Amino acid sequence: MPLRIDQMGRRVEVPEMPCRIVSLVPSQTELLYDLGLKDFIVGQTLFCIHPQEHFKTARKIGGTKKLNIQAIRDLQPDLIIGNKEENDQSQIQELEKEFPVWMSDIFNLEDALHMIMELGEILNQSDKAHALALEIQQEFSSLKHIRKTGKKALYFIWRKPYMVAGRNTFIQDMLQYCGLDNAITDPESRYPEISIDIVSSLQPDFIFLSSEPYPFKKEHIAELSVLCPKATIKIVDGEMFSWYGSRLLHAPRYFSSLVN
Repeated sequence: MPLRIDQMGRRVEVPEMPCRIVSLVPSQTELLYDLGLKDFIVGQTLFCIHPQEHFKTARKIGGTKKLNIQAIRDLQPDLIIGNKEENDQSQIQELEKEFPVWMSDIFNLEDALHMIMELGEILNQSDKAHALALEIQQEFSSLKHIRKTGKKALYFIWRKPYMVAGRNTFIQDMLQYCGLDNAITDPESRYPEISIDIVSSLQPDFIFLSSEPYPFKKEHIAELSVLCPKATIKIVDGEMFSWYGSRLLHAPRYFSSLVN
């Protein structure tokens, strides 16, 4: 079997044409469908909700952090596709003893485009993947008119306790395409918990409340407006900021409408 190096630098022996694929990450599952691989996907997580028309009938293998290992074994995949951040390390180590497991590791748009093209080559859909990556690049190039404003944003992903997207995250890279700086400055804080005192002291210009993983609603705007009365607070589509597969094609237009 051909030897591949995944985005974690791991050597993975992958069949020349994988025909039984288990996908462990929602954004990558959607990518596989968009590359025309519907008939090869034998298992996906409970959170792999796109494309919606396939979600109901797809075989579910647990959540991204709580995989059903026996269900995956029963499917006898010849390739499993996961992600370093979204999947549990111990479960990945258990699976790779029995199956080829290719892992992505994504911090920015460049990493995402590399993942798309690499999976395209592995799955014999190189032309489609390269065309998709080029189209995504072109869409993001359209954001060049959005100048860096020097304004700061806090991007909330959780409530009780409050958690935000910090430095060295894919979400931060997307914020920069919106012309915004991350209000979190600690380079070691990727998804820090923050107290109401810290929120108040940061006084961001924008507060974005993500629709996922915590389902922020309009009623949560009021509690944060008390802490940061001068901030512009918005509920945002979390998929546009954190899904790094084919959904990236739609993100630039969303970002443009958001900042305008």
